[in-house]
Amino acid sequence: MEDGKKDPILETDAEAIRLAKTLLRTARFGALATLDPADGAPLATRVAVATDMDGTPLILVSALSAHTKALAADPRCSLLVGEPGKGDPLAHARLTIKARAEKLERGMPAHDHAARRYLNRHPKARLYADFPDFAFFRLSPESALLNGGFARAYRLNREEILTDGPLQAFLDMEQRAVDHMNEDHADAVENYAVHFAKAERGKWALTGIDPEGIDLAKGDEIRRVLFQERLSDASQVRPALVDMARKARSA
Repeated sequence: MEDGKKDPILETDAEAIRLAKTLLRTARFGALATLDPADGAPLATRVAVATDMDGTPLILVSALSAHTKALAADPRCSLLVGEPGKGDPLAHARLTIKARAEKLERGMPAHDHAARRYLNRHPKARLYADFPDFAFFRLSPESALLNGGFARAYRLNREEILTDGPLQAFLDMEQRAVDHMNEDHADAVENYAVHFAKAERGKWALTGIDPEGIDLAKGDEIRRVLFQERLSDASQVRPALVDMARKARSA
């Protein structure tokens, strides 16, 4: 830096990218900041969060809410995710994403698969998801700031946050695989959570599959399990899950 002071932003590495993606993929709620159309001032609210196949945050909001009106007037927004644990809340990792909101129109493929993934994460939202005044939005990331803990700050670009590559084949097979695993292999799903995510035993459910890993839920608990290697084709999902089940069972 020109003034001789050390730059507090560290060079982004693979570990930082992995942490940022994990924070986003495991988020159930987040703080959404928008611009109030009445006076242009920042407006922060809490929203339930899920992710699309590529990792883009998804929200389901009512047209009556202040943040929906704000997004309609100006799509620029920011989303903070990362739940504090025990002790100092500022010592826990969090991710702030700068994004532009896009409303998903009913009947379009983008809406249908976003709704499916969101409702897998938040099944109670089925009670009101079809109400005419509710709508799904994608919060398309532009950049992000990761605070990984004390003296661990990183800047990330869009490509470092999202999962790229052809994703349609994964979208086409995902729900069948999720339903099959939950209905016929619940023991394997539980073993994924216990062995790979170090979680307590219980009724874990598979909620999402993408090229980089799987998402698991047990009530309010969310876990992310990464594949040993990123998958390049949807046909690799079944062998990867079978291999993981074998390793978890033998352990």
